[in-house]
Amino acid sequence: MAEDVLIVIDQQKAMDHPKWGSRNNPGAEANIARLLADWRRRGAPIVHVKHDSTSPDSPFRPGQEGNDFLPLTAPREGEMVVAKKVHSAFIGTDLAAGLQATAGCGGDKPPLVICGVLLANSVEATVRVAANLGFEVRLPGDACWSCDKRDLTGRLWPAEDVHQLTLALLDGEYAEVTTVDSILAGTR
Repeated sequence: MAEDVLIVIDQQKAMDHPKWGSRNNPGAEANIARLLADWRRRGAPIVHVKHDSTSPDSPFRPGQEGNDFLPLTAPREGEMVVAKKVHSAFIGTDLAAGLQATAGCGGDKPPLVICGVLLANSVEATVRVAANLGFEVRLPGDACWSCDKRDLTGRLWPAEDVHQLTLALLDGEYAEVTTVDSILAGTR
């Protein structure tokens, strides 16, 4: 079986912008860094996904500080970086083909561990497309985070509620929701 590929989504300075509001899981970046350290120690494949927004008012727009990677989880030389312009890292990119080449598994699809932000946005979109393309996905919920979200009735849903509901919607059909500790311990 091919080695799991770690996909780290949108770990950019734009996520510190106040427009996102309150968030949950303040330890998410440290947990992502733990995963990165393990993958690097083993020489396992890592893909960093960067959002290059085309919206003029986006903090993710190239050419401004928000587009830069967060230092704690930034890519190192030799690690694959995929730039996306939409929510899913698979749309408009060569990620699917690159995963197979990076994992060195020929025509097989390598298993994926996907983490990053926002869980109910780019992470969810990427997980759903990955599953639809036939990839096996593990999603460590403690290596992702969410923000408060107002629904169409005006109700404000706390970030932790958004987070837990999104994990529940993805678990089973699209991914195996797990934890960083379980992944590092090699358990499924």
